[in-house]
Amino acid sequence: MKRRDFIQRALCATASSAMFSSFAGKLSIAHAAASPRYLLGTGYRALVCVYLYGGNDAFNMMVPTSTAGYAQYQEARGDLAIPQASLLALNPASPPTGGGTFGMTPAMPLLRNLFNQTQSPLAIAANVGALLYPITKAEYQAGSVPTPAQLFSHSDQSVVWQQTRADAPDRRGWGGRLADMFYASNTNQQLSMNISIDGENVFQAGDEVIPYFVGQGGAEGIWYVEPWQADRRAAFIALRDAAHGNALQRQFASVVRRSMNNQVMVNGALEGETPLTTTFPDTHLGRQLQMVARLIHVRNTLQMQRQIFFVGLGGFDTHDNQLADQAEQLTELDGALAAFYAATSEMGVANGVTTFTASEFGRTTSINGDGTDHGWGSHHLILGGAVNGRRIYGRPPDLSVGGPDDADWGQIIPTTSVDQYAATIARWYGVPPGDMSTVFPNIGRFATPDLGFMGAP
Repeated sequence: MKRRDFIQRALCATASSAMFSSFAGKLSIAHAAASPRYLLGTGYRALVCVYLYGGNDAFNMMVPTSTAGYAQYQEARGDLAIPQASLLALNPASPPTGGGTFGMTPAMPLLRNLFNQTQSPLAIAANVGALLYPITKAEYQAGSVPTPAQLFSHSDQSVVWQQTRADAPDRRGWGGRLADMFYASNTNQQLSMNISIDGENVFQAGDEVIPYFVGQGGAEGIWYVEPWQADRRAAFIALRDAAHGNALQRQFASVVRRSMNNQVMVNGALEGETPLTTTFPDTHLGRQLQMVARLIHVRNTLQMQRQIFFVGLGGFDTHDNQLADQAEQLTELDGALAAFYAATSEMGVANGVTTFTASEFGRTTSINGDGTDHGWGSHHLILGGAVNGRRIYGRPPDLSVGGPDDADWGQIIPTTSVDQYAATIARWYGVPPGDMSTVFPNIGRFATPDLGFMGAP
């Protein structure tokens, strides 16, 4: 792991630990609600957040190919511009807002092919970013409209993206707020509906629900209670099973019992599965998404109707050597996402599983020699059988140097908010319109709360 990725993940973990600050939230897992709320949609539903650590340069992932659009891009990008002839043409069913034609990086041929299918499962949300209100360049430069604090900071914007509460601190992520609404849908109340294959994160933190961590090979045991450490195991089990008088000790023992029981439950279900035939790439993200697919495959054994997964891929903080480094990361993303969609199709649940990308920000259109700096808006991918694919949603930005979407130094002002992006996904997941502001308190500030890239719940 690169030093930059290590620092980034450490900052995210620190921020995430703060999200779990309350005693009840830190030490308890979800229990059944007294009476389930009315939520939209039937059948199995799963969300898979693919977090791209470091700030993916999506302006080199989807590139304008019209004569005028490519000229603007090329002027801003200089030596980092991908040659126009090598771009993979995107053929949307209808032109995006503002028109123009676009191509995808040559590093992502599998996803480009999925996008161009007649019944496409892939959509692109253009120029999404953290916003408190819609904002223009003039308003941004005048400081007349509030913006999220520390806009170009990795740790701050990771929290903003995963919380969508930039102006009102909230220890919950929007995936956690969804889980608080939906966990009663699951018959199994011992296992959290939020499962992370990439460790601690803000996105999945809720009031009632906290994420359960699973490794790439399955649920992991507590290292000091393994069978070959008999003395430690005996002492630990005695502590776990004792009748404690102290509330903290009782809660600790309860959490440990639940963790051990969950390990047996999850690994037992995985061991009993019929293996999928879909081949996943042997990469960091490929192995994570393969585990997500396996967990979805045993959803009935685990008695789960609603689930939210979190996986991650680092290496996107491309201050230097960008063309080579980003191409490698996007190739890994391309192969892993394509394989995961194929696996959901094999299982017959493609219409019930939606995968989407997230990243703290995009990159500047300007360059610093061999890389780019921290930007603002960025493009994102949404993949699944319920996606209204083969379209680019939102308005792709003007990439001209000093243009109407250039806040300064090539930091592109978002034309779509994270709230709109997330709320569109949440509506498909089953959140009724009247409850949307409970999950996304700022959604009413934006004229189009639903971008349209998802089908009916």
